[in-house]
Amino acid sequence: MIDLKTQSPNAIYTEHCKRGELVYQVDLDTGRAVFYPRVIAPGTGAALEWRVSSGLGTVYATTAVANRNAPSHNVALIDLDEGFRMMSRVEDVPAEAVAIGMRVQLRMAPGEGDQPPYPAFIPAGASA
Repeated sequence: MIDLKTQSPNAIYTEHCKRGELVYQVDLDTGRAVFYPRVIAPGTGAALEWRVSSGLGTVYATTAVANRNAPSHNVALIDLDEGFRMMSRVEDVPAEAVAIGMRVQLRMAPGEGDQPPYPAFIPAGASA
């Protein structure tokens, strides 16, 4: 069980990632989605409420990064349907094939070594 009163926002976020869930917060004064997790709402200082994202979104921006001795990869800004934007990547397609406007769905990527899982995306409708 996640203790919302004693754990940091990052620890709560990480625990949800380990469960395969992408979480975000909502400013209780404005109803605005907030991401990356914070202690209080930016701008208003209001209380925040945790919510679980559906994991569906749209690529807002993307770039392919060429690597010298490895396949290229993409870095993308994803607009989640709940109203927040996050930086991630789109997997299972060539980096150059990721396009602005592409619909994507969450697939939690396993962390390497002692790193926790992290959110990545695949084209919507692909097998998660």
